[in-house]
Amino acid sequence: MRIIDPHVHVWKNDAQFPWAPETTGPPAEDATAEMLLELMAANGVEKTVLVQVIHYRWDNRYAADVMKRYPDKFMGVCRINPEDPAAPEHLSRWTEEDRFHGVRLSPAVSTAGDWFAGPLMPPIFSRAESLGVPMLILTGAERLVNLVPLLEQHGELDVVIDHMADCSPDAPEKLQLLLNLARFPRVYVKISHTWSISKTSYPWADTYEQVKKVYHAFGGSRIMWGTDWPVCLKRASYAQTLSVVRDEMDFFTPEDREWVLGKTALRLWQFPKP
Repeated sequence: MRIIDPHVHVWKNDAQFPWAPETTGPPAEDATAEMLLELMAANGVEKTVLVQVIHYRWDNRYAADVMKRYPDKFMGVCRINPEDPAAPEHLSRWTEEDRFHGVRLSPAVSTAGDWFAGPLMPPIFSRAESLGVPMLILTGAERLVNLVPLLEQHGELDVVIDHMADCSPDAPEKLQLLLNLARFPRVYVKISHTWSISKTSYPWADTYEQVKKVYHAFGGSRIMWGTDWPVCLKRASYAQTLSVVRDEMDFFTPEDREWVLGKTALRLWQFPKP
């Protein structure tokens, strides 16, 4: 069984790759590609998708450097400034010149994220669709209502909802907003972050019903696990984020577990052959 991690962040305290000017309290500890490679090797993870960390904002150069140095291990998802009218051109530049395969938008559910319902989104979605790269959405479930018209207009775009839209087990009405997206055949969901929404310790069993509902709505071939390393470390080890899906969630069929742990990610991120 091939294990592919579709969600990791890397960064390094290095003047060559400065933090964004607006970043306050950047991480003191590094989370480098080399640290990640050791964890991957120890846990049988073959390849990983780097998701641009917010500390750099729209400067994706560190992740680009990592992909260039380890092309057989990493692909990457960039960030662009969604409120910049030139964002589609920036997406093309990172995709075509630096091999990024995907873009992530993070609209807040508060009024600060109202740009997601504005006129700047269709051009970004259209550009991602024409480039053939997936769109990752990090947001709360309430904001998913603004995603629906964009999905209706861009039927050839793969869209990934990160971390089950942060739906906690005690908010079924929010989960339903996520489940409603299952009617769009190119919407995928990461069932990561069970450690974050759980009120118990590992293996976070109080989240299983939540995961089961997502599984039954979307099917194994449209869901993915993910470590979210090193963010996960505040409540879970890298190994636990994998073992909870591989070893503890016994409701997946053997075939669907292969999809969740690797095949779904490989559908969206087709790593170059060495």
